[in-house]
Amino acid sequence: QHQVQPRSHFGSRDLIAKLLPPLFRVASASLFLKMVERLTYRRHCPYNTKSNKLKVFRTPGNRLTSLVKKKLPKKPRCGDSGRVLNGIPATRPADAGRVPKSHRSVSRAYGGCLSGKSVRDRIVRAFLIEEQKCVKQVLAEKMSAAKEPKSKKGKKH
Repeated sequence: QHQVQPRSHFGSRDLIAKLLPPLFRVASASLFLKMVERLTYRRHCPYNTKSNKLKVFRTPGNRLTSLVKKKLPKKPRCGDSGRVLNGIPATRPADAGRVPKSHRSVSRAYGGCLSGKSVRDRIVRAFLIEEQKCVKQVLAEKMSAAKEPKSKKGKKH
């Protein structure tokens, strides 16, 4: 007759044990379903906020402990173009004051605030504006010089 196999109370563990490669079948499948140790925050803020992230690690005494991670710094950027400023380290605002002054800027006009391309564009723009003023002045002088002889010819005393 048809023989019914007794159903295991831990059906899911047996299923996991079958799906595991043969190397892992020796170990009990219950190892993979074990509860994880919980950690409490060691500082004042007990919530999982941006500034309160933990790095969990195991000590040589086999205890789980945590370290508070620092936020990742962003590279300083140009005020005009938004490009990354080369030669200046990425630091958090509190650490930026402790960086030596020679590392905080670049030896150039607007070094540490604007990128080299932005400074070059500003210089070229200022030069072209001055050139345009000179050209306007020269054209105005030519126009006035051209008008003077006509006005003298028109006047008869």
